[in-house]
Amino acid sequence: MARSETVSAADAAHADGARSVDPAGAYALTDVVARLRRVLRSSIRSDYPWESLPMAQVELLQSLAEHSPARVGDLAVRLRLAPSTVSGLIGQMMAAGLVERGTDPSDRRAAVVVLSADGRQQLAEWHAAHRRRIAAALGDLGSGERAAIDAALPALSHLVDRLAAQRDEPQD
Repeated sequence: MARSETVSAADAAHADGARSVDPAGAYALTDVVARLRRVLRSSIRSDYPWESLPMAQVELLQSLAEHSPARVGDLAVRLRLAPSTVSGLIGQMMAAGLVERGTDPSDRRAAVVVLSADGRQQLAEWHAAHRRRIAAALGDLGSGERAAIDAALPALSHLVDRLAAQRDEPQD
């Protein structure tokens, strides 16, 4: 069997498996993830005032931390936002000292955006605040619940990778 046939067979098997997933399970996971994200954000607002930044700005900082320097158009594609929206966010974040504009080293005519030292610090503090909150909540759970969460992490990580790959696949 040729490699392309193997991949097609694997994709077909994967697609069949996806169809057999209990919709209630998908709903429950979606609900838990959404509630986790919402409660985590609201729980640290009292300790971390800059958490009131719109999530789009936080996601832009995270994207720049992973891929920097970046052009506005690349950020827009990565974040699935309109380029004008990203430009507006960048303007606000430049005024707050979180990002800086620079010149693309491979094309001096193109502008790029990078995290400033303040932006990098703010993002590190944001991550640290979230880790503290999650660690404190995990500490309140029983050892069996913590073990179940630990055991689920590789599968959840794979799910994130799969969702990212689906996002990048052309839609029919």
